[in-house]
Amino acid sequence: QSEIRSAPGRLLDRLFAGEEPSAGEDTVIGDDLLLTVLQGGYPEALRRPTPRRRTAWLEDYVKLILDRDVRDIANIDQLDRLPRLLDVLAEHAGQLVNHSSFGAALGLSSITAQKYVAILERLFLIRTLVPWSNNRLNRLVKTPKLHFLDSGLLATLREDEASALRDNKTRFGALLESFVVSELLKLASWSGRRLSFSHYRTRDQDEVDVIIEDRRGRVVGIEVKASATVKPDDFRGLRQLQDVVGDRFVRGLVLHDHDRVTPFGEKLQAAPLSLLWTM
Repeated sequence: QSEIRSAPGRLLDRLFAGEEPSAGEDTVIGDDLLLTVLQGGYPEALRRPTPRRRTAWLEDYVKLILDRDVRDIANIDQLDRLPRLLDVLAEHAGQLVNHSSFGAALGLSSITAQKYVAILERLFLIRTLVPWSNNRLNRLVKTPKLHFLDSGLLATLREDEASALRDNKTRFGALLESFVVSELLKLASWSGRRLSFSHYRTRDQDEVDVIIEDRRGRVVGIEVKASATVKPDDFRGLRQLQDVVGDRFVRGLVLHDHDRVTPFGEKLQAAPLSLLWTM
């Protein structure tokens, strides 16, 4: 979005430099945010003037990638399973990776499903976030989390429409989370810092959707919410993270559908999702 909007795209650099988050002028909320997420970020798709034509381009793009590029990186006997696997993964976006479940849906072994998921990741269609680890916590879930690298592609695979997503915040939330992860990865690629990405979840279901860590071990935590309202309880995972890492905790943000930054404690704020391109 920063590139599309000719925006600075320096959010991560500025957060790690200790700057306070500010909303900026190009704030996007409500239906405008929903449509932004549905469209995704492929420039060729965005050049299409209608949702139907964008969908057609995305469907053709996936077919081209799976028909042409897979053979360049792997020898696969059951190439016809990849489109079906991608559909299965789309329904599990934002969830923990479960190769046994993915494989069972297609009649594949867990090992084969794991191999195919790795191929789709090498094709830059999906991204798995590794679990964050710390010696002080022994109740952390140690399973990667699945995301798609373009929310428009994910919406196309799930056949999502704006009218349905308005009334289904849970489904929109999974789409929104992949959108945010994708945008953060782009921002990291433009940064001069070496940054690593992970996620945090405990067996008690406390979580932080994205943890970004620099080479000095300093940490920024990001939680994503599809709603316009944020409660103190939404910061529970971020507060746990802050307590564990101590002075290395740089910032904890709950990004949500709003136009203002709201403080929720030291180094903790709720902030507009459009912070991704306004800072």
